[in-house]
Amino acid sequence: MTGRLVLGAVTAGVLVLPLVAPTYQLTLMLPFMAYAVILLGLNLLFGYTGLVSFGHALFIGIGAYTGAVLTTHTRVRSLEVILLTAAVAAAAVAAPVGALCVRYVKIYFGMLTLAFGMVFYTFLLKFYGITGGDEGMRVLRPWLLGQDLGEMPKVAYLVGPYYYYSAAVLALATFGMWRIVRSPFGLCLRTIRDNPVKAESLGIGVVRYRWYAFTISAVYAAVGGALLGPPTGNVDPTLAYWTHSGNIVFMTLLGGFAHFFGPVLGAFVFIYLQDTVMSVVPYWRLVFGAILAFLVICAPGGLMGLFTRRRHPTPGAARA
Repeated sequence: MTGRLVLGAVTAGVLVLPLVAPTYQLTLMLPFMAYAVILLGLNLLFGYTGLVSFGHALFIGIGAYTGAVLTTHTRVRSLEVILLTAAVAAAAVAAPVGALCVRYVKIYFGMLTLAFGMVFYTFLLKFYGITGGDEGMRVLRPWLLGQDLGEMPKVAYLVGPYYYYSAAVLALATFGMWRIVRSPFGLCLRTIRDNPVKAESLGIGVVRYRWYAFTISAVYAAVGGALLGPPTGNVDPTLAYWTHSGNIVFMTLLGGFAHFFGPVLGAFVFIYLQDTVMSVVPYWRLVFGAILAFLVICAPGGLMGLFTRRRHPTPGAARA
C-alpha cells in the first residue's frame, strides 16, 4: 500500500510539475524521462539477467540517429513513427549482436558489447556524408499524435506537449517492463542470473532467454535515445561513445540495480546532481567518481537500498 501511495504521489507530481516548476527545471525532466526508459531496459539485462553491458550506448545512438535521419532526410515527422522505427532498427541490430554476445558472460560479455558499441561510434564519426561526422545531425521538431506544433515557441513546445508525451512514453515503458519482470519470463531471467547451471537443468534455454533480454533491452534503449534528440535539436557520435555507456551503468548503480525503480531514481538523481555539480566545479567527473566509490563501499544497494534497508533491516529483504 505504501508503494502505491508513493507511486501515485510521484505520478501526480510529474503531471502537476509544469504548472508550478520553473522552465529550466522542466527542461531537465526531459532527459531524465528519456534515460529512465533506457535504464528500465538496461536493468532487465543487468539487474534481472546478470549481464553488464559496456556498450549499450550503441542502441541509444541508433534511436537518436533514427529520429535525425527520418526528420531531415524524409518527410516523416510523426514521433510515433520515429519511436516505432527506432525500436525495429534496434531489434534488427540487437538480434545478431546479441546472438553472439550472450554466449559469453561476465567481462567477456561486457568487452564484446563495448567492441560493437565502438564500431558503431566509429561509423558515426567517419562516415561524414551519412551521419554528419563529429558535427552530428539535426533533429527537426517531430509531430505529436499527428499534431504539427511547428508554430509553437520551442520552449513552450518542450515544457508543454513534449513533456507530457515523454511522461506518457515513460509510463507505458514502466508498465510494460513491470509486466515483463513479473511474468514467468522474468522469473526465468532471475533464475538464470542466480544459477545458470541449475536453470539449464530445469529446461530453461539460458542462451535463448539471455538473447530475449538483450533484444528487449536494446529496444528500450533506442526508444529512450529517440526521445533525447528533439530537446537539443541535434545528435552527435558521443551518444554512442563508451563513456556514455559508462554513464548509464553509473545511473543504474546510483539508484540500485536490485530494485525495479532503482534505475529510474538513479537517472533522476544523476541528471539533477550533474547539473548542480557542473554549475559549481568544472571537474564534475571527479566528484562523481568520489560519489560512486562512496556508494560501492557504503551503500552497494544504491539509493533505493538505503530506503529499503530502513524498512527491511534483515539481510536479503531488499531485493524486489
